[in-house]
Amino acid sequence: MSNPHRLQFPDFCTPRAVLAVLLIVTLTALLLALASAGFTARLLADLSHNLLLLVWVGLAGAALLCRARAYIATRSVAAGAALVLGMVAALIAALSEVAWWLLASQTLNPGNLWGQPPAAHGLFVARNVLMGLVVSALALRYFYVAQQWRLNVESQARARVNALQSRIRPHFLYNSMNTIAALTRSNPAQAEEAVQDLADLFRANLNEQRNLITLKEELEAARIYQRIEQLRMGGRLRVRWDVADLPMRALVPALTVQPLLENAIGHGVENLENGGEVTVEGGRSEGMVMLRVRNPMPFDNPAGHGRIGHGIALDNIRERLLLLFGERAEVQAGREGDEFVVQLRFPETLTMPERAS
Repeated sequence: MSNPHRLQFPDFCTPRAVLAVLLIVTLTALLLALASAGFTARLLADLSHNLLLLVWVGLAGAALLCRARAYIATRSVAAGAALVLGMVAALIAALSEVAWWLLASQTLNPGNLWGQPPAAHGLFVARNVLMGLVVSALALRYFYVAQQWRLNVESQARARVNALQSRIRPHFLYNSMNTIAALTRSNPAQAEEAVQDLADLFRANLNEQRNLITLKEELEAARIYQRIEQLRMGGRLRVRWDVADLPMRALVPALTVQPLLENAIGHGVENLENGGEVTVEGGRSEGMVMLRVRNPMPFDNPAGHGRIGHGIALDNIRERLLLLFGERAEVQAGREGDEFVVQLRFPETLTMPERAS
């Protein structure tokens, strides 16, 4: 987990970060050219001269921060920011000196082919350093605020996961224990299996280390929950599993499927006098995983029968999938006829490696 008291900035070793740097220096060069030449014939010439220096500054700066990232990450926010700005200032000063001597050299710049050297040598270097520090400081502030926002979102998501893991519904526990107590007299072997299932469910739900698990493990936890509820509801509860096409090694946040099954039973089947069937189905297509949970839901929900509301679990699942997969993850939920349908869609980008046999 990232330390909020350490300076956080992108990994400049990645192509995406380098592209962002090039975009920043290009926009800076354009603004400088517009400020000095306006919309005149000199605009393109000034823009090309600015880019000639700033592109080298950007690429060299990205390479420098790429190499120093591990060390900077161990510093506090203030020390890390000062170190980054000092490195950027030194780099800009060195490249500005090289640029000035290049322009002033008749051998390397015959006939002022690359433009004339600035008249005030020291002012040229100082101006470049000052502008570079301003742009770098703004970029660092943006990266810091963005990272703090992300850490805050992650912290809230973890808090909700912990709440979801720690809240075993009291009535579910009481009902399960009453069912087991009745089974000890009529069917001791089945009672023993139910106790084992309940222990496994508690172990899975209360394990704080279960951040990302395979889809296979998540479906197994959901099946355990179904078996326990099946003992209580008997033939009123039917669950159809159509998940053979799902990528079982794909990684998902823990407590993704089980809460949906819990909602489908508690908010749907339990409200129907004759019960009903819950369908869990899914597959994959073009690198995307799709999973649907459908349950019957009467239009009239008599007060006091069953549990009402899907929102908390759905919001929790939506936030964690978006945090893990970004905007490519989708969570859709709503009534379709006399059914309530929840559909999850997310990339199959994270998978558990196959174990050697």
